[in-house]
Amino acid sequence: MTQLDLDPEVILGMSAQAPDGIMIIDSAGLIRYWNKGAERIFGFTAEEAAGRSLDVIIPEKHRTRHWEGFDAAMARGTSRYGESDVLGVPALTADGRRISIEFSVVLLTGPDGSAYCGAVVRDVTARRERERERMQRRAGATI
Repeated sequence: MTQLDLDPEVILGMSAQAPDGIMIIDSAGLIRYWNKGAERIFGFTAEEAAGRSLDVIIPEKHRTRHWEGFDAAMARGTSRYGESDVLGVPALTADGRRISIEFSVVLLTGPDGSAYCGAVVRDVTARRERERERMQRRAGATI
């Protein structure tokens, strides 16, 4: 079986169950797909996230910059980030906690020509905290 022979339902099933967050946002910035990984990371169920602005996970002080970049990418039809770029940013959970995430983005086109942005997201909060602690220990050792 080649990749082209794989039933789309199998691919959708993998996406739905993936441990990383997978989300698709429409050109208006509204959440249109939110998998179980996104539910685990952010604390919003797919039903709670569906149709809401991505602002629910973007800290307020980062929203203007995010939407400027998002709108520019949607207008151009291309992202300035390549397929190997992984972005790191702070994010918010349903209970208001701040977490650190890394994600990659792809621009998608629907069958009717409409534009979407897909993202694969990973919670790296614990790793970032370990790195911060290691740096603090090193800084303390050099004093």
